[in-house]
Amino acid sequence: MGSMEEEQPLIEEGPIQEYAEDGSTDINGNPPLKHKTGNWKACPFILGNECCERLAYYGIAMNLITYLTAELHQGNVSAARNVTTWQGTCCITSLLGALLADAYWGRYWTIACFSLIYFIGMSALTLSASVPYLKPSDCVGGFCPAPTTSQYLTFFLGLYLIALGTGGIKPCVSSFGADQFDENDSKERVRKSSFFNWFYFSINIGAFGSLGLVLVQENIGWGLGFGIPTVFMGLAIISFFFGTPLYRFQKPRGSPVTRVCQVLVAAFRKMNLTVPQDPTLLFQNETKHIKHSDDYNCLDKAAVLSAQEDVSDQWRLCCVTQVEEVKILIRMFPIWASGIVFSSLYSQISTLFVQQGRAMNCEIGSFKIPPATLAVFDCISVLIWVPLYDKLIVPLARRFTETDKGFTVLQRMGIGLFVSVLGIASAAVVEIVRLGNAGSGNAVSLTVFWQVPQYFILGAAEVFYFVGQLEFFYDQSPDSMRSLCSALGQLNFAVGSYLSSVIVTVVTYFTTVDGGGGWIADDLDEGHLDYFFWLLAGLSCLNAAVYVFSAVNYKQKNAL
Repeated sequence: MGSMEEEQPLIEEGPIQEYAEDGSTDINGNPPLKHKTGNWKACPFILGNECCERLAYYGIAMNLITYLTAELHQGNVSAARNVTTWQGTCCITSLLGALLADAYWGRYWTIACFSLIYFIGMSALTLSASVPYLKPSDCVGGFCPAPTTSQYLTFFLGLYLIALGTGGIKPCVSSFGADQFDENDSKERVRKSSFFNWFYFSINIGAFGSLGLVLVQENIGWGLGFGIPTVFMGLAIISFFFGTPLYRFQKPRGSPVTRVCQVLVAAFRKMNLTVPQDPTLLFQNETKHIKHSDDYNCLDKAAVLSAQEDVSDQWRLCCVTQVEEVKILIRMFPIWASGIVFSSLYSQISTLFVQQGRAMNCEIGSFKIPPATLAVFDCISVLIWVPLYDKLIVPLARRFTETDKGFTVLQRMGIGLFVSVLGIASAAVVEIVRLGNAGSGNAVSLTVFWQVPQYFILGAAEVFYFVGQLEFFYDQSPDSMRSLCSALGQLNFAVGSYLSSVIVTVVTYFTTVDGGGGWIADDLDEGHLDYFFWLLAGLSCLNAAVYVFSAVNYKQKNAL
């Protein structure tokens, strides 16, 4: 996949710059001094915010399926569907946060406002598990009473306020962190690439810390187990505001949706006009240009300057840069779409991997391991692979590729897709062994630690794919659409989560038509979860092949 993407050369030495030259400002609206703002000095507060917020999020998400089955008395299929639907909603709402950031509020204020909504949601969730009137009733013998309407309402209100809050934060934090590095400074440009690695490292530090919350939830109580991440969400907000004097701010540049619609409408109105062969004859009035490209020429009609044209009416005449922004989004779509199956596969970590673990031997002596805590090996894998990639793999790859990033972003994502197939195949093999062991009549079932390889392999796939995806959407997106394009990564995970819900529903329907328990039975010993994992592996192989074709033919953004 060596020809997938052109790369910038290794670091170029240039004159020392006193001010950032990327159009950013400091908190007072002035050009930011480079030695006082941005760069790595501003990043600890952003990374600290992300670490605490992710600890809060995973403190809820990682063991949510257990709460739904053990406390709200839902079945495996209903609980898995609720988890993936909520996870998808957490990502869908990122479109709202991205649009507000790019068009009106800017990334800083969007993060600040939605963090408060997040905190309110966490508080409501804690109350639903702490206040006796709002707590679901315990099972008595074999009878499990259904939760009341008020109990359901309080729990899901808190849960979906969290989904709204995280939707305003996720598309903005990584982009806001990358904004602290001046793209026009060759040294800061390379540091920005490294920032995405350590940003994802911070995410997994938070996820790693949340594993202790699983132990609290299952051994002490859900009220305390939800209350602790609520406190950490408060710390996330404090950390973010502490760094305010050091931040660099990019001004919102208008609604990206409006800019896209203007191009489509203007091109439709001029569908009968001919595009001139000389692209310099097309209309251009913006100081920061994107080079004209030869594909999707029908959109160039939006920039054709006809007789007596009103140049102020952007619904009839758009500049070349605005047209090229739409072309960039179109080119990015196949790369974006390739992550849907990957995200669907990754969502199994918090759903069916946990249920698979529950059907295994979770005891070490007298101590019982909550199966959700095995996600620690996914976190450990990431914490190992991020510094390994940044400090060893990249310098080694540079010797062969002669580019500052070692691998191109598209190559990195492609590697992640292929590694993920190995991860889900490992889960299928473990399930085959588990079913064989369960059917042999052995008194002691297979130990849950057989799941470790599947978590560890998917952790490696994350480092390659998800970090590469973060950098891809930031670097390749138009300047006016950076939050929106970062939200595309979240939307990718949302569609993947919804796809997982659909696949579970469809598989359950077709495998229970004969009256059996189906592949995903409430008692997994009577099902065939291995078949489901092999189905995901097959879809992932097909997805990887489509990705390679799309990546080889991808044309990257070229700014003048």
